[in-house]
Amino acid sequence: MLSLLLRVQAKANVDLFETFKTDHPVIGVVHLLPLPQSPRWQGNLQQVIDRAEQEATALASGGVHGIIVENFFDAPFTKGAVDPAVVSAMSLVVHRLQSLVTVPIGLNVLRNDGRSALAIATCVEAKFIRVNVLTGVMATDQGLIEGCAHDLLRYRRELGSNVKILADVLVKHARPLGSPNLTTAVQETIHRGMADGIILSGWATGSPPSLEDLELAKAAADHCPVFIGSGATWDNIGTLMQAADGVIVASSLKRNGDINQPIDPVRVGQFIDAMADGLASPSLEAAVPSLAFS
Repeated sequence: MLSLLLRVQAKANVDLFETFKTDHPVIGVVHLLPLPQSPRWQGNLQQVIDRAEQEATALASGGVHGIIVENFFDAPFTKGAVDPAVVSAMSLVVHRLQSLVTVPIGLNVLRNDGRSALAIATCVEAKFIRVNVLTGVMATDQGLIEGCAHDLLRYRRELGSNVKILADVLVKHARPLGSPNLTTAVQETIHRGMADGIILSGWATGSPPSLEDLELAKAAADHCPVFIGSGATWDNIGTLMQAADGVIVASSLKRNGDINQPIDPVRVGQFIDAMADGLASPSLEAAVPSLAFS
């Protein structure tokens, strides 16, 4: 039974890579301006849409393989379900972006509303979602956040959805209750949480994971793809990709590397070029001889 489960899980992970048409996807982030009910909401949804369209276009033209849309500027976040107005606004934005770009689009509804993210993605036919706490319990600035795998995976089945779930392991801006082993945390997120891909970040936004942690995660993940979730720059991407399959990148693509600024198309191109150079290096080719996700 266990061997059958592992074979089924491996097949699901292959499908995830087929989504991006590459073995090493770069997923750029569109940080939405404050949405309704956010403390910084400006009362103008068209402004939110316009900024998102500009950033998605800059990312796609720069060569990213996917885009993930986040309600990043809605902080401080709720640890539970977001307001229906946020769901409505994000649905509208993603639907608009799909008419502008051809790369696959995903969602992250912060801080951990995987159910809303899955509902939006399913309805607008987005391809994937990011869930910050799929399994375990994390102490965060929103309080204690518990894993949502039990509810989320059943909800996906009820919806008849094919949306993929990328799940953080020991997510940034949080501390686990207890001291879980990284290898165990990765394996449980995949095999007990049924994640389609895992994400490893540094301790905060803009902070990269260590190469050592990525190597541990990659070894534990087996056929499941491992994404760098924060801190990737054109200076370190070649090194980090020695132990990862893809990357989610935001801060280093912004003007002057400032998280509050819009996407800079020039920086997108620089990052994509650095990624390509890193993938072409002999050390990286030797590090991933068994990848066959195409």
